[in-house]
Amino acid sequence: MHILKSKAYCFFILNLLGLSLILCAQDLKPDGLYKIVSPSGLTVSSLDASQNGAAIFLTKEEKNNNEQIWKIEKLPNGYYLITNPFTNKSLDGNNTIVGNGYRIAQWGRNPSNENQQWQFTMTGTGAYIITQKLTNCSIAFMGDDVENTQLYQLAGSRQTWKLQPVSVKLPKEKKQAPSKFDWENETVFAVNKEAAHASYIPYPSMESLKADKNFEKPWLEPSSPLYMSLNGYWKFNWAKQPSERPVHFYKTDYDVSSWKEIPVPSNWEMHGYGTPIYTNITYPYKNNPPFIQTQAGYTCEIEKNPVGSYCRDFTIPSDWQGKKVFLHFDGVYSGMYVWVNGKKMGYSQGANNVAEFDITDYARQGANRLAVEVYRWTDGSYLEDQDMFRLSGIHRPVYLYATPEMYIRDYHLQSEFTSDVLDVANFKVNIDIRNSAGKNSFGSVMALLLDTDGREIARIEKATGAVKRDVDVSSVLETTVSGPKLWSAENPVLYTVILALKDETGNITETLSSKFGFRKIEIKNKRVYINNEPVFFKGVNRHDIHPKYGKAVPVESMIQDVLLMKRHNINTIRTSHYPNDPRMYAMFDYYGLYVIDEADLENHGNQSISEKRSWLPAFEDRAERMVQRDKNHSSVIFWSLGNEGGSGDNFLEVSKLVRRLDSTRLIHYEGKNEVADIDSHMYPSMERMAAFDQKESDKPYFLCEYAHAMGNAVGNLARYWDYIENNSQRMIGGCIWDWVDQGINMYGKPENQYYIGGDFGDKPNDFDFVCNGLVTPDRKITAKLLEVKKVYQYIKMKPLSPITGKIEVENRYDFTDLDNFTVNWEIMREGVKCQSGSLPAFSLSPGNKRVITIPYENSLEADKEYFLNVYFVLASDCNWARAGHVVASDQFALSVRQSIPEWSGHDSPDITLTDLKEKLVLSGTGFKTVFDKETGKMISLQYDGKEMIYQENGPVFNWYRSVNNDSYAEQKYHDTTYDDLMFSYRIATDKKSVTLLCSQTAVIHSSDAVRLPYIVKYTVYADGIIEVDVTFSNPLSDNVIRRLGMQLQLPADMNQIRYYGRGPHENYVDRKNSAFVGVYDTTADGMAEEHYVRSQSMGNREDIRWITVTGENKSGIKVSSKDRLAFSALHYTDKDLWDAQHDFKLDGIRRPEIYLNLDCMQQGLGNASCGPVPLAEYRIPAGASLSYSFRIENFK
Repeated sequence: MHILKSKAYCFFILNLLGLSLILCAQDLKPDGLYKIVSPSGLTVSSLDASQNGAAIFLTKEEKNNNEQIWKIEKLPNGYYLITNPFTNKSLDGNNTIVGNGYRIAQWGRNPSNENQQWQFTMTGTGAYIITQKLTNCSIAFMGDDVENTQLYQLAGSRQTWKLQPVSVKLPKEKKQAPSKFDWENETVFAVNKEAAHASYIPYPSMESLKADKNFEKPWLEPSSPLYMSLNGYWKFNWAKQPSERPVHFYKTDYDVSSWKEIPVPSNWEMHGYGTPIYTNITYPYKNNPPFIQTQAGYTCEIEKNPVGSYCRDFTIPSDWQGKKVFLHFDGVYSGMYVWVNGKKMGYSQGANNVAEFDITDYARQGANRLAVEVYRWTDGSYLEDQDMFRLSGIHRPVYLYATPEMYIRDYHLQSEFTSDVLDVANFKVNIDIRNSAGKNSFGSVMALLLDTDGREIARIEKATGAVKRDVDVSSVLETTVSGPKLWSAENPVLYTVILALKDETGNITETLSSKFGFRKIEIKNKRVYINNEPVFFKGVNRHDIHPKYGKAVPVESMIQDVLLMKRHNINTIRTSHYPNDPRMYAMFDYYGLYVIDEADLENHGNQSISEKRSWLPAFEDRAERMVQRDKNHSSVIFWSLGNEGGSGDNFLEVSKLVRRLDSTRLIHYEGKNEVADIDSHMYPSMERMAAFDQKESDKPYFLCEYAHAMGNAVGNLARYWDYIENNSQRMIGGCIWDWVDQGINMYGKPENQYYIGGDFGDKPNDFDFVCNGLVTPDRKITAKLLEVKKVYQYIKMKPLSPITGKIEVENRYDFTDLDNFTVNWEIMREGVKCQSGSLPAFSLSPGNKRVITIPYENSLEADKEYFLNVYFVLASDCNWARAGHVVASDQFALSVRQSIPEWSGHDSPDITLTDLKEKLVLSGTGFKTVFDKETGKMISLQYDGKEMIYQENGPVFNWYRSVNNDSYAEQKYHDTTYDDLMFSYRIATDKKSVTLLCSQTAVIHSSDAVRLPYIVKYTVYADGIIEVDVTFSNPLSDNVIRRLGMQLQLPADMNQIRYYGRGPHENYVDRKNSAFVGVYDTTADGMAEEHYVRSQSMGNREDIRWITVTGENKSGIKVSSKDRLAFSALHYTDKDLWDAQHDFKLDGIRRPEIYLNLDCMQQGLGNASCGPVPLAEYRIPAGASLSYSFRIENFK
């Protein structure tokens, strides 16, 4: 009693002082159960949602409602975990770094996840402020304290909550008996598999090695006599659950002749077997690791765990007699059993890691049978929870290779420079040799180092000594290389290493080769240095995906991706979120890309797995197999431990393992920065990024995901990079999410139709969140990619005195002199080229600046607008582009923008005005226009007797647009009505013009109706020129309106468009750096060519001077801007586009008329589909008035 009185007294005093206390342990029962209650008495609830990511709401208190009960656990660091004990879901900051205005969600309980850690601050009333650890934002609601209000994180909020103790019986934790299946046992993932090793193909002789095209381009199909591809058509059976599989199909006498065939590699869903499932985080089965169980309402209710049974015959060549034979799988989703000639070979998990089996004792000379049983889901699938279509089967190549009985099992190529000058390197080869013969074997190992011209510059040989049976012996070969040419993404110089094993008589028994680049990686001065230069990593994330072939990506598509990246100034790829096909790393080495090689570890839907020790061996196996396979690739700069797998100690142990395996590269893991060499974040705002960058730390800072490229996206990229390159303390770059839209074909449908989550009846699904690419599924270049190319460019240009042609050029390459490029230039007069020329290549070393002079004729007319365009282009061919390819460009204004001349038709005849009961008719020489007096709308405009307005749909207020990045606000179209109409007109005293004034309020019938007053003033002149002045009074809320403009409909035949403004591609206020001002020709259909897989608003062009819209006879209208204007002209409304959902449906909804949008302002794109909203300067200012003016006139 005394304690309670004392505490109450303290609260009273604190309340008077306006102070609060951080909650102490004794203030709550250990692991107590509570209801969290708002001031009005509503309780915090998940509304019976079971899935991760579900929002949290206020609900009316109910006595026996388990959704309203929360267990509050104190963590060792003093923060608290808030968990519903019946669902085991915790309140989570939703992985949102910015916090302010972002919703609270629920996720699987994970005490180590800082997104789930909360601070309780007790106020003087005994209530609490609950604050998120990472964001320092508090749980609050934006609107009123009413039922069904959603909860958010809000910065600076003092929202208080009462904790109401409850007494209920918790559900007893059911201990499930261990499964009898390997595929439901996290400790079983490799049975009889070979240990991981570097990629290689053996050859019997030096001559056969060098004759193979694979010798120079290691991604090409080898022709070694010791290699046999098993790719091709296999016999195949699909069963929707294990109990229906043909259990004994592996037996040699089992008849599979009636089975259908399927190509290997492939995903069986792409061939009509089972259902592709797109889910980002939610597991497509019950979240109960390690078990694979059905979940009500999911696809797995019917397709419980599909099994693919594969079978094919192969013949062992006679000259493989006496050799070791290995069966190699590059990747299988998700687990497989293997039989050779009816004998069980082994078991494997790890969908994107190599699985090899020694089949020497199982195979025989001549005909053999291989049987593979693939399970769609295994316990390993819990670690393969990447944001992608879940597809199944043998998705990467399968082959055999043979070695002598004593063979090179593995090798590791390394170099270390003797000084910081990097002019002398110690070159070292660690070779592991294994002897499988029945006796000790003797021989020697040899390493040759060839330069880029194939000349031998080093030969090292060493005797092996006695190599005992089945014992690995390591040999280290070392030499010194003087003046090595260095590898970098800009200049990917590759040497060739040939390794050979000789018998005791000196004859070569086995040889293989590898490319190698000399380069140095280190951290200093808070940056990552390569070859003594600080490097900015200008990157993208890339999933393995092809619209037709799924995750079985053809080599041609791989090369296409690499070349597109190089041609658009991308220098870094993060292999999100698993090791890529090994052939791609050879391409990365050859063409030059820095690689963040990521382990196949993402338990996003259940991050608590990263804390469970029983899963550690599987974690380590996946990381080790990545490192061992890829350790000789010079392009690999970082090892990434995985993605969004939580912060459990398993990742600490994995980091230790990776450092033991390879200490020369850097470690990345965004989920637990403390175990990595660099700090890493996803999707921060500019403010949060800058604040974190300025923290006192010596660790480089990287954005492993940012600029979410979902749909019409990638706003504000230039501002990010201005900070990163010019103002940051320790930032090293970032990787855009992501490279390619993951839309895929539907079996039996046209190949140009791309489908998304839910289209296959897949449940659960995340709809269109799968389409986040800079390129389309078929790799078309988009406006997004062009903006990336511009922002990422390495040559920076600054106008010093453009009028005299003086431009400062800065070389921001790290290793490339500008003598590799020539300069092309052109002068644009009123948007049309009037002069052009070239400058010869000049030398400018990296990091330096110089002034160049563009020698144009400076005879500029005073009343014209001029621009100078400058392009740096390749002076000669290189391995990724031809001479003339533009690597950098800029545009500089040489004069100010010209104003539209004042109307000068004072000598024209008087205007005629006819005031009818409901209409006002104005006419003059060659024109007539009609206004509806009851609506204030122009309903007809005729020039030379031709109607320019379609079915009386003249200019009306237009507020709607919807793109994926508008997800922070309402995205549906709402019916709009108008009231408070005031319409008046006045004829000028000289009778040459009439001024009409229309004032009204648009009422947008959203959930909370939005009222927007606006005024349109028309000045109609006797010669048909119409001046339009519009003023909008924007409401305080910006939840609905992202566009302010006018829209009119034009007849179907007016399809020809020419405009003077930014182009030629689509652009927006925060994505227009790559779009230069010029005169461009297009059509209404052409403006829709940049459509998005998930259809949405598109086609905008900014900074418009004028537009002409005409028919085939070249007559029509001209719209000229007096101040600000953006436009688009399409055969679709924005509502049509959003409602259609799929781009392949656009032909079916194409309207004959053309919708001409004339915008005062359209909001910037931002990154809010997964990241921050547009910057303030790119948003329509709330509560402000915006005006613009334009002129409409006859054009012929």
